[in-house]
Amino acid sequence: MKKLDESLDEITLSSFRFFKSLSENELNSLNYEKTCSSVKKGTILYKEGSRLTGFYCIIKGIIKIYKTGHDDKEQIIRFAKQGDIIAYRSLLSQELASTSSKVIEDAIVCHVPYKTLLNLIEKNPAFSITLLRIVCAELKEANSYITDIAQKSVRERLAEILLLLKDSFELDSEKTIQISLTREELANMVGTATESIIRLLSEFNQSKLIELNGRKIKIINLPGLIKIANLTPHLK
Repeated sequence: MKKLDESLDEITLSSFRFFKSLSENELNSLNYEKTCSSVKKGTILYKEGSRLTGFYCIIKGIIKIYKTGHDDKEQIIRFAKQGDIIAYRSLLSQELASTSSKVIEDAIVCHVPYKTLLNLIEKNPAFSITLLRIVCAELKEANSYITDIAQKSVRERLAEILLLLKDSFELDSEKTIQISLTREELANMVGTATESIIRLLSEFNQSKLIELNGRKIKIINLPGLIKIANLTPHLK
């Protein structure tokens, strides 16, 4: 990772919702103890099975969080973007990293040492509750994913993944999802073969649900995708 220049060294973490309950002194300490870096696309932040020394706050860019199967096939867990934190659960459980992370869009990340996290948990009950709520929310998402894999068809899962990407990264003025993924990465998210994703994307394109432009995906018929994904309107 590239060491920060003087201007990036002035980054603060006060805007992160994760740290809203911290006092001014705690924020000052947090900002003093963090280490920020500029990381290029393709960089591995940490690998599954490694011993972590702290967690990461995403200032800019997109990070892919994934697990690797016995056949070296990736299973994408989620994408982290600006304002997200990653790698803290393994720290809390004092276990080796359960996932790997890779930069897919040039990023700026800040590393916060484990001792800093532990100190905040021990001294700030409100922060501990915030952390617990985030862990519970991620567990809920994991449970929903397991249910989808078991009960939904690949077609339904792809439609739902496209909607989740829309919500996570929003649409530009042309209604295009603001993240560029390979067909293989989409397949890894959905949990199917790349060939199946290519076929279904072509089907969605021909049905005027989406429009394909290389790796970019434009949403044409949002209600149609919601219907295919078997989601209620308020979940769109």
